[in-house]
Amino acid sequence: MGVLWFVSVTTGPWGAAAGGAEETLKCEDLKMGQYPLNGYSYKVAVALSLFLGWLGADRFYLGYPALGLLKFCTVGFCGIGSLIDFILISMQIVGPSDGSSYIIDYYGTRLTRLSITNETFRKTQSYP
Repeated sequence: MGVLWFVSVTTGPWGAAAGGAEETLKCEDLKMGQYPLNGYSYKVAVALSLFLGWLGADRFYLGYPALGLLKFCTVGFCGIGSLIDFILISMQIVGPSDGSSYIIDYYGTRLTRLSITNETFRKTQSYP
């Protein structure tokens, strides 16, 4: 809960930086491990939905206090609402209330699946 308090105090009520001035994030900053504080982390939203979704912590974090309070009072709509919210948040259908995108960590390029179809062909190997 201390982390949620720190994030809400440093980012302000609508996710904007508390100082008011926006800074441009450079690639060097990302390489050094400095992350912006004016956004919502995808990993935190999914973790809150998975472990504390029945208390409405995920909706409070994303900026939906009315739905968070309703989930808290009904214990996550008897568990069904928590499951539905976990699916919606993990599929990124439900996002932050201010319309911004999630902050998602970048771990490099994805693996792409290669397949051989009629549009592709195998190159014959030449042996020395």
